[in-house]
Amino acid sequence: MMGLIWELMNVLPRELKTSCVCILSLFLFLNTSAQTQANEFILLFYNVENLFDVQNDPMTNDDEFTPEGERHWTFKRLQRKLLNTSRAIIASAGWKMPAIIALCEIENKYVLEELRNKTPLKFTPYKIIHKESPDFRGIDVALLYNTEEFYPLAYEYLPLKDKNGNIRYSREILYVTGIIGGLDTLHIFVNHWPSRYSGVMETRELRNEAAKLLRTHIDQILSLNDRAKIVVLGDFNDQPHDESISKFLTAKPVTEKTSVKELYNLSTLWAGLYSGTLKYQWQWYTFDQVMVSGGLLNAHNGLYTSPEWAGVSTLPFLFEEDRTYGGKKLSRTYNGYHYNGGFSDHLPIWLKLQTH
Repeated sequence: MMGLIWELMNVLPRELKTSCVCILSLFLFLNTSAQTQANEFILLFYNVENLFDVQNDPMTNDDEFTPEGERHWTFKRLQRKLLNTSRAIIASAGWKMPAIIALCEIENKYVLEELRNKTPLKFTPYKIIHKESPDFRGIDVALLYNTEEFYPLAYEYLPLKDKNGNIRYSREILYVTGIIGGLDTLHIFVNHWPSRYSGVMETRELRNEAAKLLRTHIDQILSLNDRAKIVVLGDFNDQPHDESISKFLTAKPVTEKTSVKELYNLSTLWAGLYSGTLKYQWQWYTFDQVMVSGGLLNAHNGLYTSPEWAGVSTLPFLFEEDRTYGGKKLSRTYNGYHYNGGFSDHLPIWLKLQTH
């Protein structure tokens, strides 16, 4: 983190550097004092929207993201996309770099390595968990973890299947379990459920099946330890009240009394007419969500969290003026096929964990 701070300091005008050093010194003092009170870990999820390399993969439908394709996707544009993505991640996490960065809509391990090695993320010792998915566009879910804060014990990709047991051409669910802070075991599920592109009703059953698959694996963990500490992150392409989340995944809103055996959706209060994690025309939606097991809300030792420790990153630079539908919209890489040089069509979301 200090390497990142000093790199940014080097580009400041000379007259600002003295003031920034004083502010930085004060921050480091306060931050060190805060860290002595509790170990804190940030988990971040970000749908980065079409993070493709520039090469044509003959096995997937990625032709538009090539120099010769409809979007004229070039290495220069890729580099800007990577820097923008790292900027959103770092700023969303605050001063403390995330222990876990969960991502979706990335094409392959190459773009993950470029993100890790060629942006300011390089100052944090991140390692990558990734596998090529059967998605027809070639987009995957993946996870970066800070080796100083998280030690993975095992991971598994869970494929979506149809009623006949055949694997669907969609993103898999990533399951990772490991030790965080050298203190406690954490189970993490990273999701990017089937989209609504062919219609909400036409694709509803696909998301319901994804919810059933995820619920089955959560129940398996809870059957072994009903106080297991589980975090579910992702772009679900449904909102908290939709049946895939509320009925089949049975993720509940947080009430005054919580049970260790239940799954709770910390994102239910994010949805509103003028708030959410993405915007389509004039309407905001909350597709990106954070859910936790009751074991994290009721922990008497080790890791714990609280409903107010989950949120949506609403950094001003992630938005631009919406001249068509009013208010603000997200600053995307493309508006249609017009290159805009922005960030993503989704906002990052985050969860804070602490230890007793």
